[in-house]
Amino acid sequence: MSRLFGQIAQIRYVVRDVRASMDNWVQHGVGPWFYVERVQLDYFRHRGVDSDLEMSVAMANSGDVQIELIQQSDDAPSVYKEFLDAGHEGMQHIAYWSTDDQRLYDKAGSLGYKVAQEGSIGGEQGRFAYLYTEHDQGRVIEISDISGPKGQFFSYIRQVALDWDGSDPIRGSS
Repeated sequence: MSRLFGQIAQIRYVVRDVRASMDNWVQHGVGPWFYVERVQLDYFRHRGVDSDLEMSVAMANSGDVQIELIQQSDDAPSVYKEFLDAGHEGMQHIAYWSTDDQRLYDKAGSLGYKVAQEGSIGGEQGRFAYLYTEHDQGRVIEISDISGPKGQFFSYIRQVALDWDGSDPIRGSS
């Protein structure tokens, strides 16, 4: 538990082939995966500049921790592209979730954290921000608002994973 941000809720991996990554995780017993081939963002900014990011995302839970896979499908500026361009693939960030996102956002700013990228999915209650950090916990920290539909979806993913019997391992758009 972080005294600053709360409990780690998610570990994100940036990958070049999201389907192969899902298959690998399924072989290790993690699933089912909820796959969205084309994520629809309300807005997205990288280093304060609007960006038309295109990406695919897959999510599954292992206990209380969500594993998220992302594959960027264009050359739009993002921390994902920077990560891949630097020759990396794999764990790229950890995320903290909040139902009081503005308070957490303001707290991070008051502590000197700088926003690398930010956006929203599913309305104002779906905001997220990635904070630059060079600390041991990863390349960046994400803080994410789960007070709206996104939080309900994340809760559903966790519940389904609790009783998953290995069938129908990848769910969603193809």
